[in-house]
Amino acid sequence: MKKVLFTALALALATISFAQDEQPQGWTHKGNIGLNFGQSSYTNWAAGGQNSINGQGIFNYELRYLKGNFKWDNTLNASLGYSIYDFKKKPIKTDDKIEFTSLAGIKATEHLNYSAELAFRSQFAKGYKYDEDSTQYISKFLAPAYISLGVGAEWVPNKYFSLYFSPLTGRITIVNDDYLASIGAFGVNDLDKNDTTVHAKGAKVRYEFGARAVAKVQVPIAKNIDFNSKLELFSNYLNHPERIDVDWQNMLVLKVNDWLNANLATHLIYDYDIPFYDEAGARINGSKVQFKEVLAIGIMINLK
Repeated sequence: MKKVLFTALALALATISFAQDEQPQGWTHKGNIGLNFGQSSYTNWAAGGQNSINGQGIFNYELRYLKGNFKWDNTLNASLGYSIYDFKKKPIKTDDKIEFTSLAGIKATEHLNYSAELAFRSQFAKGYKYDEDSTQYISKFLAPAYISLGVGAEWVPNKYFSLYFSPLTGRITIVNDDYLASIGAFGVNDLDKNDTTVHAKGAKVRYEFGARAVAKVQVPIAKNIDFNSKLELFSNYLNHPERIDVDWQNMLVLKVNDWLNANLATHLIYDYDIPFYDEAGARINGSKVQFKEVLAIGIMINLK
C-alpha cells in the first residue's frame, strides 16, 4: 500500500511543469454547483435488471486572500447522492461528503510558506449497511467527524501542485451518537500499544497528536479533461506511529461544454483504528481498505 501511494505521488511530481504563475492580490473566489443524474428502466427484459433513478448534488467553493507575503485559502467541498430502486422503500445513499479546509501561510521563499491549517470532515445524512440491514444506521452527521489543526510548511512550486507538511498536528475524531459510540465505531475506543482497548465503550471523542501531509494535484491533462487528486497521510506519535492513515481522493472531469460534464471519482481510505469484524463478531487483525467509486454525468454551473 505504501509503495503504491508514494509511487503515485512521485509520478504526479514528475509530470508537472514547475513554472510559477503570478497570483492576483486581494480576495478571489471560484466554485461550482452541480446536479448529476442517472436512470435505468427494464420492461420484459429477458436478461434481467433493476429499475433505478440516481441523483447527486455537488457544491464546491474556494475563497482565497493574498496580500504581499500573506495568503489565506478556504475550501468547501460537499456532495450528497441517492439511488432509488423501489419507491416503497427508503432511498439508498450513494455519496455523502462535507469537507472544509482553511490554510493560512506566510511566504518564506518563492515556493515555500510557513503555514497553519484547520481541516474538518463529516457527512450530512445517516448511512446504512444496505446489504445486511437497512433499518440500523452505521453513520450520521458528526458521527463520524474529523477535525485537524496543525502548523508546518507548504510547498507550492506552481498552480497545479501543492504539498503541505505539518510535524505538529492535533486530530480529533468525534462520534456524536450514543449507539455508535457504544459499539466503538470509527475508532473512538483507543487501543494501546498491545492493541488492547483503553477507553471504555461509550467514549465519543478520540484525541491524537502526530504528523500530517497533504499533497494536491489539479492539472488539465487534455483539452476539456481535468484531473484532481488529494492524498492525505497521518501518523499518530502517541500510538503506533508506523500505522499511517491514508485518505486518497481522485476525480477525472470530462467537460462536454460550459455546463454539461461527466466525472469519475474514487475515494480510498485506510485507517487501522476503524474496526472491522469477522462473521463470528470478533475484531479482525488490522483493518480493511475502504474504496468508493462514483461515475456520473450532469449539469455543472460555475460560480464566479
